[in-house]
Amino acid sequence: MSLRTLMIRANLNRKNEELEELLAQDGAFAARETELAAAIGEAVTPEERETVEAAVNSFEEEHSAHVSAVNSLRDEISALQTQLDGIEAQTPPAPAQTAAEINNERNDSPMNTINIRSLPMSVRAFDALPLAQRQEITAREDVKGFLAQLRSFKGARASVSGGELLIPVVFLDLIAENLYRYSKLLNRVRIRNVAGEARQTIAGIVPEAVWTEMCGTINELTFQFNQVTLDGYKVAGFVPVCNSLLEDNDINLASWIVEMLSESVGLAMDKAILYGKGSGYHMPLGIVTRLAQQSQPAGYPSSAPEWIDLHTTNIKTIANNLTGTAFWAALQEAVAAAYGRYSRGEMFWAMNSKTYAKLKAKAIATNLDGAFVAMIGGTLPIVSGDIDILEFMPDDNIVGGFGDLYLVGLRAGMTIEASREVQFIQDNTVFKGKMRADGIPVIAQAFVAIDINGGTPVSEMSFAPDAANTVSGIQLNTSTATVAGTGTVQLKAILLPYGVKGDVSWASATTAKATVSSSGLVTGVTSGSSVITATCNGFTAQCTVTVT
Repeated sequence: MSLRTLMIRANLNRKNEELEELLAQDGAFAARETELAAAIGEAVTPEERETVEAAVNSFEEEHSAHVSAVNSLRDEISALQTQLDGIEAQTPPAPAQTAAEINNERNDSPMNTINIRSLPMSVRAFDALPLAQRQEITAREDVKGFLAQLRSFKGARASVSGGELLIPVVFLDLIAENLYRYSKLLNRVRIRNVAGEARQTIAGIVPEAVWTEMCGTINELTFQFNQVTLDGYKVAGFVPVCNSLLEDNDINLASWIVEMLSESVGLAMDKAILYGKGSGYHMPLGIVTRLAQQSQPAGYPSSAPEWIDLHTTNIKTIANNLTGTAFWAALQEAVAAAYGRYSRGEMFWAMNSKTYAKLKAKAIATNLDGAFVAMIGGTLPIVSGDIDILEFMPDDNIVGGFGDLYLVGLRAGMTIEASREVQFIQDNTVFKGKMRADGIPVIAQAFVAIDINGGTPVSEMSFAPDAANTVSGIQLNTSTATVAGTGTVQLKAILLPYGVKGDVSWASATTAKATVSSSGLVTGVTSGSSVITATCNGFTAQCTVTVT
């Protein structure tokens, strides 16, 4: 696939996402239109009609701009699709590659020069490549253009932050591989690259084939397939970088880019795979979270695998007084709850270093020479399966099973943006990296959570708060207002921090004096006053409305 095709396809994906966001606003416009239609019928006095007319004009102007934006985006999407179709139609099909050609192609990849996943965290993946190869990569025209555009952000005002940079393919390859160095569990689960919200078909119940006579008629087998839906939640953050780094050479700048984008995403994925809270929290559904569910969640799709209550069968406790063979027998019995019928048979076990040390202590024995040895060397003895050390896990907790039955959907089109406005005084340019992903345990009974100290495994884990998108306060555009007769006044709620979104509920303390709609439109009823309250995320703001 050519770089031009990749660029057009990435632009097409972004435009489709923008279109989805715009179309999501149609419901709000319909609600406003209904409220205004009711207000038109209720307007009696010239002042009331004038207020309603102004509201209608404002609505029509906003709605017209919205429709225009939707149509414009659709035209752009159509043009991009036509352009893409034209390029693909002119591109001759690639000849089938021989095994030797495939091997040569793999050998030419930067990722085959070194084993990135085995590098220590103190070494940057890009820096580990031979100098000649780093120079070759940074000399490529697409990379030079990307780095030049990136460097041009230095000292720029926030107005440039809307321009997203597509990362060259050679960087994406290195970042994707480096991501597995920082995320231990991405090496264990099943990965699918998808675009947008995607329904993933997975194997369901597999029937037994039928034995018959050599020349007999073959029996029909009925296969059942299930589907799970993966969304596109965003894992992202911003990093302030001293501007002097942007003045450095291309090799140093490229090294920093690869590390920044892969490290932040990789470290976030592991926690979500184990303890993610699911769609309601805009993140993957974690293994332990699913095991702890005691009832089928609302809206569980009928096409997904049958929901099974696993909070007693797959959440296990081992008494803290067990040692030696009694302990390992209990552990073997606990992990036997992990059902791997649809798996390729490879298991993993996640725990923190303290739990790992405790397991090693329980596995100490003497060899033929009388020396003490610990029978654990990165895999669980007797049980089998690789051990992954994740320090965010609670002490004495072990979580694992057949990792390939956890499905992760990764979106293409990783992008970065930048602005110097955020930390101007510090002489920093702030870079924002983002990637979209989702995940779900497809066959939940393939996993277990175990506490080896007599307790109950921790089933809830706190995540870094999404402060940038969490309402931390609310204000109204005015604290007092006056309405003549049955006239109206529009109150507006301002959510803090500025730009955050949230659902605002409205209430009138004395509906006999004034009422308020779901959008904050206050209507007078009779002379007197009423306190109008707006509420969002537990925060409130009030306005006293006087009806004359």
